[in-house]
Amino acid sequence: MNFTVSHLLSPRISTRTIHRGAVGALFFLQGLSFASWASRIPSIQQTLGLSDAELGGVLLALPAGLMLSLPIAGWLTTKIGSRKVATLAVGLYALTLLSLGFAQTTLQLMACLFVFGLVGNMANIAINTQAVGVEALYKRPIMASFHGLWSLAGFAGAMLGAVMIGAGIVPYQHFAAVLFFALAALAVASRYILPEDANTNSDQPIFAKPDKALLILGIIAFCAMICEGAMFDWSGIYFKKVILADKAMVGAGYTAFMSTMALGRFIADWFATRYGLKRTLQLSGVLIASGLLTAVAFPYLGTAIVGFFLVGFGVSSVVPLVYSAAGKSTVLSPGVALAAVSTIGFLGFLIGPPLIGFVAGATSLRISFVIIAGMGLCVALMAGKVKTAA
Repeated sequence: MNFTVSHLLSPRISTRTIHRGAVGALFFLQGLSFASWASRIPSIQQTLGLSDAELGGVLLALPAGLMLSLPIAGWLTTKIGSRKVATLAVGLYALTLLSLGFAQTTLQLMACLFVFGLVGNMANIAINTQAVGVEALYKRPIMASFHGLWSLAGFAGAMLGAVMIGAGIVPYQHFAAVLFFALAALAVASRYILPEDANTNSDQPIFAKPDKALLILGIIAFCAMICEGAMFDWSGIYFKKVILADKAMVGAGYTAFMSTMALGRFIADWFATRYGLKRTLQLSGVLIASGLLTAVAFPYLGTAIVGFFLVGFGVSSVVPLVYSAAGKSTVLSPGVALAAVSTIGFLGFLIGPPLIGFVAGATSLRISFVIIAGMGLCVALMAGKVKTAA
């Protein structure tokens, strides 16, 4: 007889739970791949001999690829379904990660980062469309928990990166191990994700103008993603050059940020249900700003770690809540609505990391972090304009 995992587990575990676990696995794999790259940025910067300003320019390649794929990702997900797009894109994402480890010149690194951003966003739109579908099965907010798995993977990736650095493992060997794990897990999980998307209209245009509600959500995502991108790309460098942390503690800030980002996402659905979307976003913005300003005002190991803890809590709920609201749009199908909001939001990734590099080159990393703190305040202010039903 032909038994499957769902046949064996269905007497005890519902179909929607199996779908939730499979989609959650895709979030984890994408987060692990990205965190693996982020954890080795200082190593790759040193290997290629890049200054902070040069690194800022190189990092433009990733969001450039990401932005190019945004309208295509939404349209493609709507046309052929998120299941096919997610499976292919998550696999290519892990494969492109390995190419980053083999880059020997600045141009090679930029080319690989461009592709990394392109396929990464294809995966992002597709797996979030899957999450919207699973959330519809539960009839209650669960989006943040999916993003929590992404962040948990980021925490695991940061810890793995620290171990690899400590053991003297070079980036391409590190990334090869991640690729092997990702492909093995994907082969299993892809069989149990949703076969069809919720509320999908295959006639949606490739480019879509967001309505006012989606525009507000996009602006909030934009501000939050500037802060998030800063933590991903510059936390290790901040601890190395400003905090003057020992080699073993260079990743402490990133680890602190990712740990509270993961924890916050596992409680964000409950918190938003109890206190409302608007209040949750307002509190998030305040936490982001206060955390960054703490790390700037008190540039010491302990206080900087506390500050990064606060930033992680603040960032944790913003993107998943915005995506959940966008996925419920009655104007656009989930894939296209998510792409429309992401087009605005991911401009933060386009602007944030290189902005820090350019400002740091002209002034200092501390001043650039103050500017990023202002984006946290913008999240709090714009949250007041959010409608309870987006």
